[in-house]
Amino acid sequence: MAMIDDAPDRRLPHIRPRDAATLLVIRRDGPAPRVLMGRRVRGHAFMPDKWVFPGGRIHPSDFRVATASDLHPDVAAPLARTCALPRARALAATAIRETFEETGLIVGSPGSAATRSGEWRDFLATGHLPDLAPLRFVARAITPPARTRRFDARFFTVDADHLVSLDPGAGSGELDEIAWFDWEAAAALDLPSITRAILTEVATREANTGDAGRPIPYHRFDHGRHRLLAV
Repeated sequence: MAMIDDAPDRRLPHIRPRDAATLLVIRRDGPAPRVLMGRRVRGHAFMPDKWVFPGGRIHPSDFRVATASDLHPDVAAPLARTCALPRARALAATAIRETFEETGLIVGSPGSAATRSGEWRDFLATGHLPDLAPLRFVARAITPPARTRRFDARFFTVDADHLVSLDPGAGSGELDEIAWFDWEAAAALDLPSITRAILTEVATREANTGDAGRPIPYHRFDHGRHRLLAV
């Protein structure tokens, strides 16, 4: 998910941001935490060659998909301050679906759904239902005006222990390379500015696990100026 670095075009009309979700998958099975990142395909119309976290826009099917669990209460409460609770739940599902589509990795538990059509067909065909409970809500950011694409994105984290497997699948082809990086290595990549900001936020949270009251940052732009608020 890349937002802030998309080149502004003052000739564009005001575009309403579209809801989107992004997932930071974190491994803690080594000497230091590592986060999953992918490089967007060269020649892509939106942020080519940039390293990003898996993510994308919400789809109507994200509201309807059966899930193995519901949002954790500590996630549902702040997330519901940004939208109605059914949409909050759908956004968490979006993060899981987009991660599967782009990397082949499954955040889910064994289960079956009555229907396997639409955007969730391939995920549900694995014999799993999306598992919302392990996700944690860590940030929100809205793309500035005068962009060709605008998103109102919620950022989640999940521990890699909740993946069905650590082996990525083929993915959709949107990312041409997928790898795990520690915080320092990730920061050295070619990142969109919002990706870098969220990376710093999550790394800080990881280093201060006892700070349960840390505010959830909300990045937005008013009259051309970046504002950092709290959800």
